[in-house]
Amino acid sequence: MLTASSPRNSTALDRFKRGCVIPAHPLALDENRRLDERRQRALTRYYLAAGAGGIAVGVHTTQFAIHDPQVGLLAPVLELAAETAAGSDAVLVAGACGPTAQAVAEAELAASLGYHMVLLPPHPDLDEDALIARARAVGEVLPVVGFYLQPAVGGRSLSREFWARLAALDAVVGIKVAPFDRYRTLDVLHGVVAAGRVGDLALYTGNDDHILADLVAPHRVVVDGRSVEVEFVGGLLGQWAVWAHTAVGLLAEAHRARSGDDDALRRLLTLDGHLTDANAAIFDAANGYHGCIPGIHEVLRRQGLLAGRWCLDPAEELSPGQLAELDRVFQAYPHLRDDEFVAAHLDEWLR
Repeated sequence: MLTASSPRNSTALDRFKRGCVIPAHPLALDENRRLDERRQRALTRYYLAAGAGGIAVGVHTTQFAIHDPQVGLLAPVLELAAETAAGSDAVLVAGACGPTAQAVAEAELAASLGYHMVLLPPHPDLDEDALIARARAVGEVLPVVGFYLQPAVGGRSLSREFWARLAALDAVVGIKVAPFDRYRTLDVLHGVVAAGRVGDLALYTGNDDHILADLVAPHRVVVDGRSVEVEFVGGLLGQWAVWAHTAVGLLAEAHRARSGDDDALRRLLTLDGHLTDANAAIFDAANGYHGCIPGIHEVLRRQGLLAGRWCLDPAEELSPGQLAELDRVFQAYPHLRDDEFVAAHLDEWLR
């Protein structure tokens, strides 16, 4: 068992709790929809060079299909990222899926490759009691980051009591809050307060539609007559799979805003709308997020990091009108892009 107190994990966990940018790592494929190892490594190098504090691999942005044994990509993709990040101080987060036995086996694989923690999305066939038991079992292998995944891409509604019970588990070191819903986001915050884990358990925004507001807002939660301030310390996001160098600067500015820098606060509240509008195009919000992964791929393709926007499922493509929306936000928000940074280092990352 690799616990939170294991020497190899302590530095990564400290960094995770302080808060950082953790891009959700895409899957680089060639035109035959086979793993493009050179570009997969280039993506990892890009995130690390951009200043990201970690990477999350095997998550929704990496395409959940890699967890299918017939696809056979989970181990190679996890291993490539870990090898490429070797020698850095990056926090390595592995996504684990499936029922308890599968999730535990995937956590064991991640631990063997040097990952520090497991991001654990809900499973549709397990009730809340079974989800808690599953998290406890995975926590015997690696520290757990809970994941409130939005229903449009495979998540489900979970009660406020569930989040209190999950947060109370010693092995749970953080929660990625990504329901894209303010009511459900508040359920997580209330659960963390009820569990007495404020300041101990790290909250990461995954609400790609509300990133900067999550990071700068003073979330004051009242539970049992107690008023407690809760904060998001960082982001673990599909949106930050693109324009990662900009994201690192935005998080640093968010920390300054929360420390009392009013100019930073005003700037970020304006940029929150810009980033949400850009995300709507990239994630294809108008079409129920059908084109979210191809949208991410298209941005990376335009920068030269990917050769195309191919997904494992040939039907997973941009929605009608999405390309025009991407053109629009590219023109509207050049200040969100990091094209110059990528262009300056692309050859180095692709070597």
